[in-house]
Amino acid sequence: MDERIKKHAEILTDWSTSVSEGDNVLIRANPSAHELVVALHAEIGKRKANPVTIYTSNDASRAYLLNREGEMKTPEHMHSLFDKSDVVIAIHADDNLTAMGDVPGERLSALSKAHKPIMKLLSEKRISITQFPNNASAQMAGMSLEAYQDFVWGAIIRDWQEVHDMQEVLRERLADADEVRITGPETDITLNIGGMVPINSDGKNNLPSGEVYVAPHPDSTEGKILFDMPMILRGREVEGVMLEFSGGEVVDFSAERNEDLLKSLLETDDGARRLGELGIGTNRQIDRFTRNILFDEKMGDTIHLALGYAIPRSVGEGKKGNESAIHMDLIKKMEKGKMYLDGEMVMEKGKFVWE
Repeated sequence: MDERIKKHAEILTDWSTSVSEGDNVLIRANPSAHELVVALHAEIGKRKANPVTIYTSNDASRAYLLNREGEMKTPEHMHSLFDKSDVVIAIHADDNLTAMGDVPGERLSALSKAHKPIMKLLSEKRISITQFPNNASAQMAGMSLEAYQDFVWGAIIRDWQEVHDMQEVLRERLADADEVRITGPETDITLNIGGMVPINSDGKNNLPSGEVYVAPHPDSTEGKILFDMPMILRGREVEGVMLEFSGGEVVDFSAERNEDLLKSLLETDDGARRLGELGIGTNRQIDRFTRNILFDEKMGDTIHLALGYAIPRSVGEGKKGNESAIHMDLIKKMEKGKMYLDGEMVMEKGKFVWE
């Protein structure tokens, strides 16, 4: 076994989820990630915890959804399994990343709505979402498997305490701010984060990580923004997304490619037209677009806005976060942009003023 797989498993169980004696650990993975599952079982065994592994795939999900008609309800047995788990580790490593491309949008939306209580439950768990490098993901990124392995483990095997300390400066600045303004080509947008809770995402819930994120007030967003990086939705690229907000809601939108997918996403529910997250990427080990949101949203010198669900831990006490069955990130490079906190510029051309 590649020693980097063992190190990956060690970081997941130690830093990311703090597995300890007696913990019930649920691993959800594609069979392509079997080596990492084996390494995780070794680490979980050392810690005297209790592992259960579920194998899944896009092909299996596609087969179900193409043959499933009518209303969908939250599967009680799945909800119970997640509820009884102390730790959840989800490993992305599917063999066919575009398998869901021919599934009707309304069925995907129905599934998202049915799983919404499970999504909310997961936000209360020690959870880590990670990637195992395989040929499908390497191909999607336009890389050889060997190069992609170096890229993935280069972004994952890091001193995460050092990352935490570096990001804490940004987190503190956001915690003291009310208004965020982002400007750039075809972009001038403001949102309010006063009283919300910025999160230092340092490898605990996502691995890799490298971002600071916060929930905006759902009705605060005003202005327009052009996202110059593709959004990957149902295995297809939605390019050149332009969103215009008023009163926190998307009131106009367009896309240069696959606008119909963007439209169906916005029609999922009322919350799909409002923002659940502002994220600022800091991981400069991630230096290229790979069509994998787990990496792309963490890319250094970028920001991203998520339509839909607000992560509860980023919502301040007594404040209201956006509710939705979706959480979809859209990414903007900041090499020609600026970000202001309460009128003070803190980022220009992707770099923070204190760097």
